[in-house]
This record gives sequence, C-alpha cells and structure tokens, in this order.
Amino acid sequence: MIIKKFIAKTEKEAIENARAELGEGVVVMNVKPVKNKGLFAFLKSPMMEVTVALEEESEKLTAAVSAINSVIASSQNKEEETDKSTPVIETPEKRDNNSAIEEKLDSLQSLLEQQLQKPEEEKEEKETPAAEEKEETETDKFMHLLHETMLQNEVDEKYAREIMDEIELINKPNIPFDYALANIYQKMILKFGKPCGIEPASGGGIKLVFFIGPTGVGKTTTIAKIASKFRVDEKKKVALLTADTYRIAAAEQLRTYANILEVPFRVIYTVEEINKALEDFRDYDYIMIDTAGHSHQNATQKDNMRNIIHSVDDRVESEVHLVLSATTKYKDLISIADSYKEMADYKLIFTKLDETTTLGNLLNLRLYTGAPLSYVTHGQNVPDDIEDFNPQKTVKRLLGGKN
Repeated sequence: MIIKKFIAKTEKEAIENARAELGEGVVVMNVKPVKNKGLFAFLKSPMMEVTVALEEESEKLTAAVSAINSVIASSQNKEEETDKSTPVIETPEKRDNNSAIEEKLDSLQSLLEQQLQKPEEEKEEKETPAAEEKEETETDKFMHLLHETMLQNEVDEKYAREIMDEIELINKPNIPFDYALANIYQKMILKFGKPCGIEPASGGGIKLVFFIGPTGVGKTTTIAKIASKFRVDEKKKVALLTADTYRIAAAEQLRTYANILEVPFRVIYTVEEINKALEDFRDYDYIMIDTAGHSHQNATQKDNMRNIIHSVDDRVESEVHLVLSATTKYKDLISIADSYKEMADYKLIFTKLDETTTLGNLLNLRLYTGAPLSYVTHGQNVPDDIEDFNPQKTVKRLLGGKN
C-alpha cells in the first residue's frame, strides 16, 4: 500500500498529479484545504491537499503501522483483559472496547499522514513469549469485535467474512491489532473505490443524465439538489425533463424546482420528444431526466424506460444513476438492482442516510453490483442535503467510528 500527499491549487489538479505519478489505480483517502503561512499569506491563492492510496506492496505502510503501534502502545497496556467465560452481552468492558475502536479510528488517518512526513527507520521490539501470547489474544478479540461491528452495521455476512479472510492472509502472527485495523480500513476504502459523480461530456457538448429507481426514494428531490449544484455553484446550463407521466405531483414538483433555478422544464412522453429536446437544448451542458418510479417488477414499464434510455445512444453521451434508499432491506435492494441492471449500466445514489443508523447496504450494493457510488443525501433541504459519496467517512462509520 502506497500512501502519498499531493498539494495543488485545486482538488482536481492534485488528483491528476497523483494519477500521473502513481497511475489510475489511486484511491482518494482525504481532501483538505491547506492554510498558507507567512506575513502575506492572505494574498496567496488557497491550496488543496489530497492524500491518495495505491494498493501495492510497500514498506511505507509497514513504517506507518509501526508508527501507529508506538503512539498507541501506552493505551494498549492500559486495556484490561476480559474473562473468557464472560457472556456476550453489553458489559462495561465491551463498551470500553467500542470506545477504543472509535478513538483509534479517529486518530488512524492522521497517524498515517504524520508518518509520511518522518524519515523511515527500522523499529524492532523485543518481547517475552508471555507478552507475545497476550498480544495475540488481544488481536483475536479485536478482530472479532470488528467483525461484529460490521455485522451490526448490516454489512452482509458474506462480504464481512471476505474482508476478514483477506486481512488474515496479509496479517502476520502476533501482529498488533492496530496493524489489523489499518489494513481493514484501507481495504474497505479500496473496495468502495473512488466516487463517480457527474462529469461533463468527454468530447464537450451536451450530456444526458437519467435518474431511475423505485417509488418513494426521493428521486425528484435528488435531481433538484444535483441540478442546483451545477446551475448555482458551477454556473452550468441545465435543463430538466420528466418522463414520469404517472404521477402529476412529481412533475409539478420538478417544475417548481425548475422555476426556482430558472432553468427550462419539459414533460416528455415519447422518444421523439427527447430528440426534440436535444435539438432545442443543444447548447446546454446537461439535460437531467426524471423517470417514472414504478415497481421494478412491471415488465411493460421497464421496456418503455429501456427504450427511452437507449434512444440517444448514438447521438449524445449519457449516463444513468440508480437512486436507492439506505433504509430499504438488503434483500429488496438486490431485487431492485437486478431488475434495473437489465435496462442499463448505472451508478448508485443512496438517499435518506439521515433516516438510518446503519450504512452496511452501501458496501453490500457496491460489491454486489460492481456499480460505483456517486452521491448520498441526508435530508430534504434543497440544495444542501447532498454530497459526493465519501468512502473514508462511510468506512469509519462501518467500523464503529464517529461521524
């Protein structure tokens, strides 16, 4: 695992520099602004610092983990051993262990980053056989607790077990559990991959963005939030269309948002009307199309939607986003994902993160479908309650860390 920082004027430029040096396989771990220093710092343009990771055998991760071990060693020595006969209930000791995980997750990334700024050096520790045996026991307990935490966050047993098995393959005997935590943290970030939001058409010109999904997931509101982001923040030319002719309220809701944003709005019923919209809005940056939120088991409606989506394949660049609720049961999400996969390849948007305490379905669907995540929403406010998917924040939650 290679972890490295890149500083540039913009986040995009820093990521491009990272890819140029390390390759396209890099994963963004963290993005933060860098404060300029000096007497005339306020005159300088702000800079962005991007930390990236590359899954590759490297001595840097070993050095970073060694640093973690030395920093957290004192807290390790203070942890009490729990009696093996203690029943699996929410005891004070277990609550202490959960708190310890949260503390380590809160400090893990900063510790890794701090190590990158220090010269690499060999660090050897001599331990007695008794100490090694105790460390192995602590590591086993810690790994078991992480596995339980993932399951409590509704990560599917299959994927939780796969992650634990992969970590066991690279962990060495008697390894400190902080090393295991670092490995799991990085492995899960890499499994999520980088977020794939809406980008401009590669060859310039207009781009069509279709939003599909079942009823009741907040699709129309999500479109309004994204349209506002491009229209207000990025000053792009956006047009809104709806093919949802089944619910008058949905069309009127999107029309209201269009009026507020001062962008064109149109209801479309046929493929010919999409082609007419392409002609009328040919100098726009984005056309965003809302679709009917019907049952994913309705074959006729699925065929109609498939025809609409693929009617523009040979004319303009387009992409499809499947909008799902984070509160939906995993079994139902699988059925929905399979059904819509028959229509087109898609990216994933998860809504209603504010209405659930578990985020396991984000990882479950990412691994089940192979589709990248683009955005998440966490409220009804337009345009505020939406953000690019953040793998670091999500993994931290899945492992028991704080927001």
